[in-house]
Amino acid sequence: MEKPNTIRTSFSKRSLLRGLAGQGVDAPLSDAGRQQAVAAGRYLRQLKFTNVFVSDLQRARQTADIILRHNLHSSDVEIVSDPLLKERSFGIAEGRPVEDLKNMARAAGLSCPEFTPPEGETPEQVKLRIKAFMETLVCRMAAEHCSNGQLGPELQGPPTGLPDDGIRALAPHALVVSHGAYMRVAVRYLVEDLHCGVPCNAKLSHMFSACPNTGMCRFVVTLPASKPHLPSAAIRCIFVNRKDHLKAAKEEV
Repeated sequence: MEKPNTIRTSFSKRSLLRGLAGQGVDAPLSDAGRQQAVAAGRYLRQLKFTNVFVSDLQRARQTADIILRHNLHSSDVEIVSDPLLKERSFGIAEGRPVEDLKNMARAAGLSCPEFTPPEGETPEQVKLRIKAFMETLVCRMAAEHCSNGQLGPELQGPPTGLPDDGIRALAPHALVVSHGAYMRVAVRYLVEDLHCGVPCNAKLSHMFSACPNTGMCRFVVTLPASKPHLPSAAIRCIFVNRKDHLKAAKEEV
């Protein structure tokens, strides 16, 4: 029996700025955003990342830099900037208060996730970028790790609330830093289109909810050794929208 190749993928949402910051707003992190990124870095400091992929917007790159600066095992990992990971475009609502987008959606009789402002990017268009990124991620990880014997062991038990939930030392582990609206579409794509397994007792309302600032999601991708491609992958969600690091940061203040 062939042994499957297993890849751990941890997604982190970068910190939000004031106003609606889509792909048309390429501003640096706010002070609060930097503090949240530091909290994320401290939370993940013991985990080893073999690969790092990040949106080409500067706030995402700054978040990745801060996370790696606090990491004990991954300071020399190459950071790959990928425009496929950039935030959803909000068209004419870019840079305006979030309440403006809510009012536009309300006037159209839609919820915010379903509504596309004029000149904005639809969820289906975002999904196409997510699909392209996932295919690139799987192919690159398989080529770099699965061919040289770095094979993943059996999946662990249910999450226990620790930073290393679902992680094994020998498995390739990618850190992916993207954005909130993008991540919301990504989780739905993984669950609905790729039939990703979800945690026991998980509520879809939580799975598909807005990701908190620097919220974390983790997925395990298992590939058949003979077909290391996305269509053949078995994907399992370990957790979504985790924000334990933010709670810990507040307790330290």
